[in-house]
Amino acid sequence: MSHEHPFAQYVRILGKGPHLSRPLTLDETRAAARMVIDGAVDPVQLGAFLCLLRVKTETPDEVAGFVLAARDAIARPADLPHVDLDWSSYAGKSRQLPWFVLSALLLARNGVRVGMHGTEKHTAGRVYTRETIEALGLPVATSMAEAGRHLAAANFCYLPLEYLSPRLHEIMGLRALLGLRSPIHTIARMLNPFGAPASLMSVFHPNYRDVHQEAARMMGQPRMAVFKGEGGEVERRPEKPCVVRTLDGEEEWPALLPDAAQPHEDSMDLGRLMAVWRGEADEPYAVATITGTAAVALKLIGRANTIAEAETLARALWDGRRREGLAG
Repeated sequence: MSHEHPFAQYVRILGKGPHLSRPLTLDETRAAARMVIDGAVDPVQLGAFLCLLRVKTETPDEVAGFVLAARDAIARPADLPHVDLDWSSYAGKSRQLPWFVLSALLLARNGVRVGMHGTEKHTAGRVYTRETIEALGLPVATSMAEAGRHLAAANFCYLPLEYLSPRLHEIMGLRALLGLRSPIHTIARMLNPFGAPASLMSVFHPNYRDVHQEAARMMGQPRMAVFKGEGGEVERRPEKPCVVRTLDGEEEWPALLPDAAQPHEDSMDLGRLMAVWRGEADEPYAVATITGTAAVALKLIGRANTIAEAETLARALWDGRRREGLAG
């Protein structure tokens, strides 16, 4: 190749060594990410770019730039219903059942329109949201338009990344080839594809809370909350305090079951979710997880002003739920 590839400049900025390299600016990342999403980079360049970002840890500017480029490529239908709460789900569960799905559905049943998006199969041995939704007898959207219909019908949708952004889904799948977690795991959590005013996300590593907080601020997200959830999903552990970071700072939510020990599931039987919803199984740990997670969302969207109010309201919604089923 006689002329330098236009993407080479971004690899060079990141990879010139400990004294000459630097992070990308928001605008540089947005331009680089647009080329990545458009397929205008060589696979060798893409691998180098992803690894260089990962090794140094993504900055808020880099995350914001990549997210904005990804949003630019998402076609949002003009008649998409208003969504109250954006909920990302990209980790999967290996030790506990995905009780957070019932938290989201509890909110949806009580007038909160929840747009959930995520992915699956990137790590073996985990239960992912898509199979959970299907096990509960609920539909999984395969397009933004279909997600909009689900939102209009039931105040809830789940849209996998492979339909939301096939290119990001493809890049995330490179984990097995590269041997590294891709920055796409961080970026996808912040996509907020439905344009919700409130965004709820979780991290596995606490230091990423700062990255999500500042990136959200840069992008003008009105409200957001991020915390270290069970297994990396948006799910409180009721036996431990939970530090929730928002644009205004952070709060420590107290343990709901301080004397409990976290159970480790031997069998990830998704049928138990419906049994708990129907009241057929007495599982205090599961109920505390469901209501505790819902409480964080309720405070974020302004339905409660304090932690105590949010937790009381979440428990009241749970106690008053219609138990016959989840569809419709």
